[in-house]
Amino acid sequence: MREGWVASHKKHDLKSLELNRNFDTETSAVILSRARGSIALTVDGRRIIDFYSGAGSLNYGHNNHQIREAILEYLTSDAVVSGFNMATSAELTFVDTFRSVVLRERGLLSYHFKFTGPSDAVAIDAALELSRKVTGRQNIVLFTSGQSGVSPGSIALCGGGLRRSGVDVSPRGLGLVPFDGYVGPVVSTTEHLRKLLLDQYSGIDRPAAILVEAVQRNSGMNVAGKEWLRSIEAIAKETGAVLILDETEMGCGRTGQFFSFEFAGLSPDIVVMSSSLSGCGLPLSMLLIKDEVDHTWPVQHAGT
Repeated sequence: MREGWVASHKKHDLKSLELNRNFDTETSAVILSRARGSIALTVDGRRIIDFYSGAGSLNYGHNNHQIREAILEYLTSDAVVSGFNMATSAELTFVDTFRSVVLRERGLLSYHFKFTGPSDAVAIDAALELSRKVTGRQNIVLFTSGQSGVSPGSIALCGGGLRRSGVDVSPRGLGLVPFDGYVGPVVSTTEHLRKLLLDQYSGIDRPAAILVEAVQRNSGMNVAGKEWLRSIEAIAKETGAVLILDETEMGCGRTGQFFSFEFAGLSPDIVVMSSSLSGCGLPLSMLLIKDEVDHTWPVQHAGT
């Protein structure tokens, strides 16, 4: 990091330091002031390596100069900032670029795009809504320690009851099963799930969807194994369930490859994307939907 940037930070944050002079900086919460790349500066002049990256919304770093310049150029050109339910030239350019840069080389050109609204929770809701419409079923298979957004609806999908208790939501219509390795390395949790879903006497309804993260980030970065993920994909096909991969925080290069499920060679029915999709922390989410499950029509699932 350039020393001039640090010096500039100290010069312009004297007022912030004065406002926060009553804080004990050794025991109080860290208060960030400026950031660039992977380094953030606090109001008291400390430099911090930011591994959190805005909960996955800043995979390309704070204030990435190339992205920032593109944003500024767009804003100063009087281009459309919000088209609501109307298509824009920027949206079409995004779709064309995403297809050519990301999807083509991965053999994923059969996916359709659905822009659902600005947040990951809205996108998750849209994916579940579509799955229930396509299958005519209600049950959703979830996994222990998972998390998909922080709206009341998406918190109901959390594997941890602590978050659910805070918003008074019930996990009705949801079936919770062990994630890979949850009950030890030698126990096959996929065989447990297959038995429950295929046995007509298990008492578990066939699911509309199986919602899974290839890498869980809510409980210590749990990484699913390749064979486990492939088994989950096979179970979805056997039971006629829609396979949804939650890429809201672990997508867009967070794990090295663009999609966190790439290493397993999966072909999910729906991919939920958000957070770093916009590149600079701006709100943007969308679904990638396989042609055979794309039963949507314009404005069916609208967002502000």
